[in-house]
Amino acid sequence: MPTRNYWLVKSEADVFSFDDLLAAPNRTTGWDGVRNYAARNHLRAMRAGDLVLFYYSMESDKAIVGVATVVREAYPDATALDSADPHYDAKSDPAAPRWFMVDLQAAERLPRPVRLEEIKRTKGLENMALLRIGRLSVQPVTDAEFAIIRRLADSPAAPTQKAKSKAVKAKPAKAKTKPKTKAKAKPAAKRRR
Repeated sequence: MPTRNYWLVKSEADVFSFDDLLAAPNRTTGWDGVRNYAARNHLRAMRAGDLVLFYYSMESDKAIVGVATVVREAYPDATALDSADPHYDAKSDPAAPRWFMVDLQAAERLPRPVRLEEIKRTKGLENMALLRIGRLSVQPVTDAEFAIIRRLADSPAAPTQKAKSKAVKAKPAKAKTKPKTKAKAKPAAKRRR
């Protein structure tokens, strides 16, 4: 029996959101427009049935929000040949395709988004490609990483660092003591910028 692989793809919510994928006919879209060779190679390695984490890469929304399934394996990306398309590549040749795409079908929205800051501080995810090679738009995910992301998505959200700092109780004021002698204050060292 073939093994299932796991992946992560990035999108911007205002360009193509997980809601857009859910609303697409048959909840399926072609994942086109990838113009990075490493990401392209990952698309070519995808197999039908592989699971894909859907990640929002916008500054304010960085989070994994859903899971999709590969339903069609890599085939030539027609947008590379369409001069009217923003992903057009003048060097593309239909006889020897350079760029590929896959078809993804929405499987499920995660119970809650798994935010980048949570991923960064979760044991077992420190070597995740998302953290090591963050700019890559299509990335492999290990079985263990996928399981940890699922566990995080199924659990209540951990407080953020900002929320933690607000939740810290104020320390009680120290009792005032009278200094025995007055010490001469030393001038503060100048800070370099």
